Amino acid sequence: MTAITDVPGIRVGHVQKSDDGWLSGVTVVLPPVGTVGSVDVRGGGPGTHETDALDPTTLVSTVDAVVLTGGSAFGLVSAHGAQRWCEEQGRGFAVPGTVVPIVPAAAIFDLGRGGDVHARPDADMGYQAAAAAFASGDHAAVERGNVGAGTGAVIARGQYKGGVGTSSITLDGGMVVGAIAVVNALGTPVVGPLGRAPGPEGPPQGLNTTLAVIATNAVLDVAECKRTASSGHAGLARALDPSHTLADGDTVFALATGAVALDRSTEQARQVSLITLQSAAAEVVRLAILDGVASAESITTAGGHFPAFRPAGE
Repeated sequence: MTAITDVPGIRVGHVQKSDDGWLSGVTVVLPPVGTVGSVDVRGGGPGTHETDALDPTTLVSTVDAVVLTGGSAFGLVSAHGAQRWCEEQGRGFAVPGTVVPIVPAAAIFDLGRGGDVHARPDADMGYQAAAAAFASGDHAAVERGNVGAGTGAVIARGQYKGGVGTSSITLDGGMVVGAIAVVNALGTPVVGPLGRAPGPEGPPQGLNTTLAVIATNAVLDVAECKRTASSGHAGLARALDPSHTLADGDTVFALATGAVALDRSTEQARQVSLITLQSAAAEVVRLAILDGVASAESITTAGGHFPAFRPAGE
């Protein structure tokens, strides 16, 4: 099975709790030092941390870790734990006496899904997830489904279980594009040639969000990472219907480790290279989302019963 960790140097760590009223967790994507990154936030109800620092016009172009978390806005404190881990490792923007790690984060809404609305990720869980990512090693298998930030995820207006999914595509010249997604969508998955799978109708149940991180070993600047993140939203819209609603906080990050140069010999070659890469980015996000839905398992807690989503005929 393909995964975001097929991109050399990208590591993933999960921490979660699913007992004593808990159904939430944290996922950290840990790139190599010096990785360039950006983000595109399009949902109507985003919960994010330090995403402004990833704008192409700002001072710092590199990203030290990306945190995906449950717990809605409360869970964003988990980024502080990942930041503390990075500081201990000397990963960050150098300032007198220390470094300041650049650790953007985004959250899904899963409050109360385990039964206790106050059970949400904290800084220690973010620290543990960052440490787990580092310890996993290069090219490690990525756990899918009811893990990390996807532990409490649901889809289709809260009727079915969501989760974590991942995928990758290898292009000519050794370029790899991968993605990991946390699927907690208001929408229903779009599967197969018949399009949208059957799902419940009616108003949203709570709040929703799909998060994704795209990674590539290509050499990209911050503006090109921004455009790559934007392309990822096309994959999100192909996988979920509806998407980018007022009740979703859909956010896509893009990371470029800079190991493989694009063909920039002419302006036309540059454009073709970027279009090819960004088309692959859209596709790996789509595949990662569908993988997250397919990998999720039925779960019953004090917060309710969330059956696994299986399209008609499966």
